[in-house]
This record gives sequence, C-alpha cells and structure tokens, in this order.
Amino acid sequence: MKTSAWIGHFLYFLAALVGRLPLSWQRSLGEILGSLFYRLNTREVKVARRNFHYNQLVPPTDAEGLVKSVMRSTGRNLMETLRVWTRPRKDNLRLIGNIHGAEHLQSARAQGKGLIIAAPHYGNWELLIEYMASIGTFALVYRVPEEKWGDVFLRRARGGENVVLVPAETNAMRPLWKTLQNGGMVGITPDQQPKFGGGEFAPFFGKQALTLSLIPKLAERSQAPVVFAYTEATAEGFDLFFEAADNRIGDKDLGLATQVMNSQVEAIAKRDLRQYQWTYKRYTLRPPNSGERNPYGRHYGKI
Repeated sequence: MKTSAWIGHFLYFLAALVGRLPLSWQRSLGEILGSLFYRLNTREVKVARRNFHYNQLVPPTDAEGLVKSVMRSTGRNLMETLRVWTRPRKDNLRLIGNIHGAEHLQSARAQGKGLIIAAPHYGNWELLIEYMASIGTFALVYRVPEEKWGDVFLRRARGGENVVLVPAETNAMRPLWKTLQNGGMVGITPDQQPKFGGGEFAPFFGKQALTLSLIPKLAERSQAPVVFAYTEATAEGFDLFFEAADNRIGDKDLGLATQVMNSQVEAIAKRDLRQYQWTYKRYTLRPPNSGERNPYGRHYGKI
C-alpha cells in the first residue's frame, strides 16, 4: 500500500473514533473546538470576519459576535460530518427529523428528465448526500484535494452505495449529462467560486461574485428540473428541506440565471446565518477592469 493511501485510511480510522461518540458529545466538542479556533484567530476566523466586513451583511457592531457564533457552528459541523462520514447510512438517516418540501423532490423526479440538486454550503451538506443516495444514483461534483492521501480519505468517506464522485477538475459536464440522460440525479454546490471562464459575475449579498454557471448550463441543455436542497440543525438532529428553483435558473442568459441562483442561496443562508459557510473565500476573483482588489489580499492584510 502506498504511503498516501496508508495515511488516508489511518485518518479515516481516527475520524471513525470521533464518529462513534454520542451526537450531544460531538456537538459540545465541536463548539469547544470552534471557540478555540476563535480565540486563536485562525485563518477561518479571519476569512469570516473579512466576509462580513466586505459585504456589510450585518452592522459592524454585530459582526464580531456573529463571527464567534459562526465558528462555534463550524466546529460543531465538523464533528457532525465526521459522524456522517464514518457511520452506516441507516444510522445517518436516523438523524433526519422532518422533511419539508418533499413534494418538490417527488414532482421533479416524476418528470423523468433526471434531477439537478443545488446544494448550498448550509447546514450539513454531507448528510444531504447520504439521503439523496438512499433514494437513487447520485452523481456528486467535488474538488479533488491537492494531497493524494486527502483524496483517498474523501473517496472512502463519501463513496458509499449509489454515490458517483465526479472530479471538478475534469470536464464535469459530460458525466453529469450522461447521468441526467439516464434519469439519475446530480448534486452541485452553487456557491463555490469557479475559475475564470467557468462562471459569470453576479451579485451575492451586495457584492459581485464569480458564480458557477454549470447548473444553469446543465438545466438549459438537459431541461432537467433544479431543486435546492439543504439540511438545518435542530436540537435532536437535522431537518431536511427541498425548494423548487426559479425557472429562470435555466435561462440562456447566464447573467440572469446566475443572479437568480445566487438570490435563492442568499435566502437559504439568511434562515440562520450561523449555519452558512462564511469561512470560505467567496469574493477572491474580481470583475475584470473593475479596479477592485482581492478583499483577502495583501492590500487589506493578506489572509
């Protein structure tokens, strides 16, 4: 066994140890870990703080308190994810309490054109993967880690029955298109920044953000319906939500389509700002010839 594979499997073993803890213990441990991250002023803390400063989503007097809450939620989400990654699917599905909007999922699947699931980074998206794979083949676009052992770990963690992992670095359109033609389901995160050429600039919480155009392109070419899906933490576990996407998400005008898509992501994030992934550098790339600087760059204090 290669060293990278050995490291990946060993890390999975360690994750499984944490995954065996009761949910209440995992959440408490996660909040302690998140609070520690905040005290140490880690990179994630700085990114979240910069995001709120840049998009001015909340008043400056409230921003720091929200950053602290976001980090507690982030730590908790990390522990919950280790649980989902290392426990049998039947155990993970028991975490789901209420399912809201199931009629949108059923109606979309009944069209027989395949289904595009837009899954923002809200709540625990790994649990969403488990649910979708429990009802059929689910092709998931993911970003391959730079380290080989990271890919070994991630494939073991996510690669369960009915899950098809599609590397984002390849031409993802072809395997996703094939899945939809066969009536399958594909999952794509609409709020991850693509490279130049892979998206359109559209408003996201008041600032232009390079937005992935893969979902609108797939929707327009395949005529497959798009449904937004996400989980939300509750005291006992999670609730699961499905929302029909605005029909304009499949418009040929990619500027309009990505704007509509971002608006729906914003509405989901606003349900509970603490549960959204604010530790991600969403605004790194700026519109050409705009004169705007990277808000995480050296000019503002590099993160």
